[in-house]
Amino acid sequence: MSNLLDLPHHDGSEIYVRRATPQLGEVVPVRIRVPSAGSERAVWVRTVRDAEPRMVEARLERSDVHERWYVADVPVHNPVTGYRVLLDEPGGYRWLNGRGVHARDVPDASDFRLTVHDPAPPWMDTSVVYQVFPDRFARAGSSEGPVPDWAQPARWDDEPIGAGPGAATQFFGGDLLGVEARLDHLQRLGVDTLYLTPVFPSRSNHRYDASTFDHVDPLLGGDEALASLSRAVHARSMRILGDLTTNHTGAGHEWFARALGDQASEEAGFYYWSAGEPGYVSWLEHASLPKLNYNAPALGARMVQGPDSVIGRWLAPPYALDGWRIDVANMTGRYADDDLTHQVARTIRATMREVNPDAVLVAEHFHDAGLDLAAGGWHANMNYSAFTRPVWTWLVDPGSALGFLGMPVPIPRRDGASMVATMRDFDSTVPWSITTHQWNMLGSHDTARVRTVVGSRERVELAAGLLFTYPGTPAIFAGDEGGLTGTNGEHARVAMPWRDVDAGGGPRWDAGTFEIYRSLIAVRRGSRALREGGMRWVVVQRNAVAYLRETLDERVLVVVARGPWEGVDLPRHLLAPHALPENLYGGADLDVRPDALHLAGDGPGVQVWRLA
Repeated sequence: MSNLLDLPHHDGSEIYVRRATPQLGEVVPVRIRVPSAGSERAVWVRTVRDAEPRMVEARLERSDVHERWYVADVPVHNPVTGYRVLLDEPGGYRWLNGRGVHARDVPDASDFRLTVHDPAPPWMDTSVVYQVFPDRFARAGSSEGPVPDWAQPARWDDEPIGAGPGAATQFFGGDLLGVEARLDHLQRLGVDTLYLTPVFPSRSNHRYDASTFDHVDPLLGGDEALASLSRAVHARSMRILGDLTTNHTGAGHEWFARALGDQASEEAGFYYWSAGEPGYVSWLEHASLPKLNYNAPALGARMVQGPDSVIGRWLAPPYALDGWRIDVANMTGRYADDDLTHQVARTIRATMREVNPDAVLVAEHFHDAGLDLAAGGWHANMNYSAFTRPVWTWLVDPGSALGFLGMPVPIPRRDGASMVATMRDFDSTVPWSITTHQWNMLGSHDTARVRTVVGSRERVELAAGLLFTYPGTPAIFAGDEGGLTGTNGEHARVAMPWRDVDAGGGPRWDAGTFEIYRSLIAVRRGSRALREGGMRWVVVQRNAVAYLRETLDERVLVVVARGPWEGVDLPRHLLAPHALPENLYGGADLDVRPDALHLAGDGPGVQVWRLA
């Protein structure tokens, strides 16, 4: 089996494009790597300027016995400038774009992109995110506390209700002081960014049906509990992110109550109204979640615009959130012939620059987010399409009947080529500066648990190997690091089994899985290439994939195999002369031969080597 290193390559990392965000009108050199076996007569870069293609000839910059490097000067004439590479070869031509090399014509959708829009703040380069669902993480003090009238009380060790009555009202009583008391666990794991699902008062355990955005739910400890948690997080040099529903409020929200009571009120303009029952538009026809209408200027001022808006005030002290995750961001501002999503996202970004320029803005978008992410609003997305879904299809338990993220079919079991093609398809729709900050996840509070999807600790290790070595920001749903299980989003919201955690393992906590996560996070933290490097696919087989992560000063080889595979020889020059490969994870020696680096077809397993 041959490897893929004989193909020309380009990505948006520092080896090929300088890191700084370009200014409009600037000329940016972009580099293309062509292997010595290539037959190119010339290399051109096709740019798009005001929707019309232009060709820029690349010049040979340097060459050696292994490869040739070309460079072309690309003018940044539009805020997002697309480009791809034309290889003039005997007998025809090939295109190189974000999906790979093609001996045919291709559409612009997968072109590389330069963008003048500011990327996520630099601290996201090294971030590992830990998602906490407050009702289920930890509670401070006595378990005897107030129970709201809407709630169905549960014991801490009860199984979550997975569907039907009680799924949204089962109440475990976790709170923010409980989260604060358990920050040592986060640091022991190696994460540095805490993401909280909503903390506003509501009539559900998930709190996406807020009754006000002005205060923290007293059941979580109130405003002071969030301020205290924020101080404790920042004292540990960590970050804290909030979660906001810009698409809707709860039916019990104070704005909606005023709107219902007085159709002449300012708040009545905040919502969409309809002739049929219940008389207003709601999220996916759930009457408890009336949809916001951003045609109302006053709504923008209250919700997203300026330091006194909901977005702004929680970023400021004493709460000092370091950013927001926006629930159903893809639906915000969209209804019928209204499409205000990009305007709302850019307004939020402007407010964040004013209040806290170092804050991050992450969208929830389960589907194809390419057009939204290139518009200068969201910094990144929860990367279900380019990571979660393809990884699940490759590593799913062969006997699983779990549904596939809202589709009326079970999770399909597919090969490595299918996984990689899906990853490349969706990654190629966004600029590299966004790809490097996408929230890659193995699951969340809206999905089955990864342990349930893949069926064993061994396959969890494979999934985690991908999570912590793939371009982007790893995001962990609290408890995945201990092998918690769950068949869907509601059922997966398991209370953390602290008795077993504190004991170092037990019936509900897999210490071996925790060590896998902890070790892989440490490997990522110790390698700039794994955090910031480019991405070159090396091997794509049915049961194994391998790729290189490269910066100007480091090269790391990652191999993930779900079973035995054919093995392959890689070029010896990937390893510097007289250098020895360093195994960073997995424990196996790399077989260094005089003329090749040999990858044995062992599996299942994860191996990570630093080559140079």
